[in-house]
This record gives sequence, structure tokens and C-alpha cells, in this order.
Amino acid sequence: MRLGLIGLGRIGSFHAETLTALPQVSSLVVADAAPGVASSLAARLGAEAADTPEALFTAGLDGVIIAAATDAHPELLLAAAKAGLPTFCEKPLAGRITDGLDVARRLSEAGVPVQVGYPRRYDAAFTAARDAVASGELGWVHTVRSTTHDPTPPPRDYLARSGGIFRDCAVHDFDAVRWVTGREVVSVYSTGSARGDAMFAELGDVASAATILTLDDDARALVSNARYNARGHDVRLEVHGSADSVAAGLEDSLPLRSVEPGATFPSGTPHVFFMDRFADAFRSELTAFTELVAGQRTSPCTVEDAMETGWVAEAATLSLAQNRPVALDEIRERL
Repeated sequence: MRLGLIGLGRIGSFHAETLTALPQVSSLVVADAAPGVASSLAARLGAEAADTPEALFTAGLDGVIIAAATDAHPELLLAAAKAGLPTFCEKPLAGRITDGLDVARRLSEAGVPVQVGYPRRYDAAFTAARDAVASGELGWVHTVRSTTHDPTPPPRDYLARSGGIFRDCAVHDFDAVRWVTGREVVSVYSTGSARGDAMFAELGDVASAATILTLDDDARALVSNARYNARGHDVRLEVHGSADSVAAGLEDSLPLRSVEPGATFPSGTPHVFFMDRFADAFRSELTAFTELVAGQRTSPCTVEDAMETGWVAEAATLSLAQNRPVALDEIRERL
């Protein structure tokens, strides 16, 4: 199949390499807002370069992947829908959830399939954890622990556009909790600290955060996020039930040092960042998109999924600002 890719920054370039290696992809057309970037990458990977997104949309594509900056997502999503192209879009749908609501409504009216990028849904261990919950082998779930700790903070320019730690980082944990448990979040309580670089306080953001999610079956999820984890990129999920408990990410490349006497675990090279931690998951995610384009499956992460996760991030952001629990219904009514 012939696919288009818009946005060739860090994740877009990574996706380009993954897509050109997939046997389902016969040709790839790439575009980027920065002059010369598309032609340079196209020459390196044997892809085709389009001068503009508009030119890419008319290049005879079967589907399109959007990895451009967040503020470009709404316009590109709607352009892809107008062109009738199945679309993969990195999270979020839009920088503001009110814009996301409008985009979601218009995409629903267009009826074009859309897959939103949440790669943990395609990680083998996260999938096994979800299967364990669904099978009932854990009994009833009472506690979930989800962790995302980055090795170093992103650049200031990125943080200024990110929307804050909950909209940018914790959303992956929020989506994983929803997806693995099959439950919805009903209320949120968040706290955080700006300790570290002065830019966090200057931008009204935090460098570390802790969030308690109350799920609709009265289970609790504990989410931990941090921008400082010098040992490596730490992403884990634990699910504790009345009959058994399981963990994803508890493997030899876990960036955590045990101080138990005689312990040798973990003994591997710690994960450096999300692209090596989830390399297989990203490949599976884009393979799933080719199946969506081919009409072989429905979207494994829908616009509605992305909106539900977005509501949780909005509630967490308000909870941090006002130091109180926030019900998701309150956020929906406000917006």
C-alpha cells in the first residue's frame, strides 16, 4: 500500500524508518514544514518527498500518518478526512480539549477511520496484563500502579507547548490504565513538584507528579510521572487483584538498581528512551494501522478513546492547580 507521513521530527523520522521496513508498505510519501527535511529523509530511505501536506494528500495515497506538531493536528486530521484517507494521528487530537471536541465531532460526521497513537496498547507485556484482567485470573482488581519516568527533561521550547506533564506525559499512563482494566476513570486527585530546573515553575508546570485515579468499579490507580530519572526511561505497570498480581516492564532493561544483598536483577542495559523501550510496540502499532487501511480491522485506539484519556488529563491539571479531587463529570460540564 502507498502511505503518506506528515511531520519528520523525532517521532516522525522514527516512524518513517519503521514504515519503510514494513512489507505491507510499497511506497512512502513524506512531508514536513521545514524546508529540505522531507527531501533529505526521502533520499536516505528511498521514499518520495512532497513539498506540502496539500501535495501529499493528492499523491494517490491509501492512508496517512500525522506526526506533526500538536497544533497542526486538527487541520491535518480534517484535511485527511476530507480526502477520505484512513488516518493515524499521534496523540493528542488537538492542543486544547475544546478543539479536540470539535475535531472529534467533525471526524465522526466524516466517517473516515482514525487510529490515535498510544503505543503501550501494542506492547506484549501490557497486552498480557490486559488479557489477565479480562480472563478473570486476577480476580477483582483493586490497585493499579503505572509509571513513566523520563531520563532527562524535554527542551524548554517543547515544554512550553506541551500543555503540562499530565497532557503530555501522564496521558500514556491514563490510557494504559483505561485500556488494561477496561474501566473508566470517574475522579482524579493530583499533586506535583517543580523541583529541578527553574523552567518548570516559570512555565507553570511540574517536574514530577503523582495522581490517584478512582475507577468506575471503585478500584484505584496510582500514577507516577517524573522528568528526572538519570538511570534511564522507566515505564512499568502493575495490576493487583484479589486472586493474583502481574507486572509489565519488570525485565532486565528496567532502569532501577536493586540494593537487595546478592541481587543481580535487573542485569541488562537500561532503556535509554521511549523509542528503544517501545520499538517493537511502535512496529506493531503501525502494522495495525496498515490493517486498518486494508479494511481488515477496526481502529484499535479510536478518537473516542483519545477524548476519554484527554478528559482525565484535564481533570488532573485542574486538580493540581486547585489541590483537590476533581470528578470527570465536572470537567465535562465546564467544557
